[in-house]
Amino acid sequence: MTADDTPYTLRLAATAEDLTAAQRLRYEVFVAELGGSGPLVDHAARLERDAYDPYFDHLVLVDRRRDPSGLDHVIGAYRVLPSDRRAAAGGFYSEGEYDLTPLLASGRKLLELGRSCVHADHRGGTAMFHLWNGLADYVLEREIEVLFGVASFHGTDVATLAEPLSWLHHNHLAPPEMRVRARPPHRQELNLIPADRLDRKTALAATPALIKAYLRLGGFVGDGAFIDRAFNTTDVCLVMDTGQMSARHREFYLRKAGAG
Repeated sequence: MTADDTPYTLRLAATAEDLTAAQRLRYEVFVAELGGSGPLVDHAARLERDAYDPYFDHLVLVDRRRDPSGLDHVIGAYRVLPSDRRAAAGGFYSEGEYDLTPLLASGRKLLELGRSCVHADHRGGTAMFHLWNGLADYVLEREIEVLFGVASFHGTDVATLAEPLSWLHHNHLAPPEMRVRARPPHRQELNLIPADRLDRKTALAATPALIKAYLRLGGFVGDGAFIDRAFNTTDVCLVMDTGQMSARHREFYLRKAGAG
């Protein structure tokens, strides 16, 4: 996963220092930068963590130029939970926000994605590409069939998000067999503006890059958004069937399965 001309190494967190550094990065992004919080957030140590962390695998992007003992060597992170660990974890993280019945009833191999973040100094370069590459390897090795997870718009003012939320509803709503539903009482309808009154350019400009990346790979959104006031976000649940990607996107995603 690592080329000689890059300072990055991608791996599953292998040490306590790796996990702590990932939680510190998450604190900088989700708490310090975006204003989130949570019951297990450690403000004194600047760690964003929760009860699910011990059950997830943590993909970490390491800057080899940094000393691991300083706990700032992780500059990108993604946490993933295969469905065969759901029972041990007491459920998927997303189940606190969404009714996942259609996915759980499918009997397919699921992978929950979450807490994706990159250090501010490394955005706009190749860091996210390395994380996606590592995720592709993980999916291939475990023959995952469906990816899903919540992704966030910053803030909870629905009026300012009406255009992108409505665009997602009208253009990227999941098919019925994958259509998870946001749970009350924090559910928010996506269908806020009629389709004929939407401006595509404006809607996409207001949509976070991570969500657009999932959509380009053939992802969909579930029914409704979830207002997460603790994290200061408006969440949508993205779902993606790895067997229904376009040929072009499958080639990108599965290229490492071929020769060479």
